[in-house]
Amino acid sequence: MAITRQSNIFDPQSTQPFKLSRSKLENFTRCARCFYLDRRLGVGQPSIPGYTLNSAVDTLLKKEFDTYRAAGKPHPFMTQAGLDAVPFQHADLDKWRHNFTGVQYQHQATNFLLFGAVDDLWVLPNGELIVVDYKSTSKDGEVSLDDQWKDGYKRQMEIYQYLLRGNGFTVNDTAFFVYANGRTDLDAFKGTLEFKMSLLPYTGDDTWVELTVVNAHKTLMSDELPPYTADCEYCQYRQASLAAENPDA
Repeated sequence: MAITRQSNIFDPQSTQPFKLSRSKLENFTRCARCFYLDRRLGVGQPSIPGYTLNSAVDTLLKKEFDTYRAAGKPHPFMTQAGLDAVPFQHADLDKWRHNFTGVQYQHQATNFLLFGAVDDLWVLPNGELIVVDYKSTSKDGEVSLDDQWKDGYKRQMEIYQYLLRGNGFTVNDTAFFVYANGRTDLDAFKGTLEFKMSLLPYTGDDTWVELTVVNAHKTLMSDELPPYTADCEYCQYRQASLAAENPDA
């Protein structure tokens, strides 16, 4: 797949708000150099195919929870977990779920227009919102949030909490992952993929987000490319490629 120059490039001289997505901010936490190459120089990372089965699970879960949302009733997952909440009703929910709009927050200090698309929101009787994200996988045993690579999932939740608080909502620190784990212990497929469902709570702490946004802005304002990140596979590839192409350098 060809790599093309990215759109929405940061211009240090511009006075217009700069749209920065939740995923791009996540990229900055992983590697400042790759982030700079992408948002300042227009050279994005290679794309990967979409996870269409995961997207199908997301779509069906949204339809399922929307049925209970319309009725103003809790989903059985909530009742089984002893959670006194119902799916949140709001006129902007569809916009908040859309990848290119999402929940938006204008960060005054940097003039970033931050945004991120949530999967769902629930509400407690006291009016506090609960951020909810749908995840799907297929693995033996119980799913958990203990894997190191799931730290990005946790930051994802905390950014959503930050964005909603920036919009004036009161948000509970506890978020929930609705996890669908595809079963492989059955005798046959028979045209149906069955899932074991889990509701995993996560207590978020979004205090890191503010400084990260400021540092991301500082990085983009600089005319210097950040150094290679030691544990970034893209940086490692570029270094190895350059060394192979220029062995005498």
